[in-house]
Amino acid sequence: MSTWRDDPNAIPPWNERPKCHCGFRTWLQVWTDPLPQGKKGCRFFKCPDIDDDFKACTFMQWIDTRPLGRVSLKEEQERRVRQQQIRLKGKEDELKRRRAELGQREAALKIQEEQFQAREAQFKREADEQKNRYKEPAQSSTTDGRNKKGKFLRLTQ
Repeated sequence: MSTWRDDPNAIPPWNERPKCHCGFRTWLQVWTDPLPQGKKGCRFFKCPDIDDDFKACTFMQWIDTRPLGRVSLKEEQERRVRQQQIRLKGKEDELKRRRAELGQREAALKIQEEQFQAREAQFKREADEQKNRYKEPAQSSTTDGRNKKGKFLRLTQ
């Protein structure tokens, strides 16, 4: 037995139509706009009331979650495959973007590492130069044959 909910041309009995918050029984309408996507051809209940200020009541209740036209199993599978392909393409694009970003970060890190090594080598050279500067005068004072008290050491052979 077919009911009005299954037949797109059937009109539900007045007493089965919901009431909106205005208290009126709703009208049955068919969505004709392309947006929201997938709702074109779906039936819905809408309030018939327009108040004294000519503001329409916003009550709306969907009857169909998708258009009543039957979709074959093959069409549904093709739609799902297309959706999966779109999702996969999006993930591939995201992966490609992240790989490029990672390559840029690795290049920046390599440059920073080279700069760090160059600075480290420069600091080491400067430390060696300072060490040599202070070491030379100290060596000359002790190599002239004097001990710590300033007396000459006796060289024995």
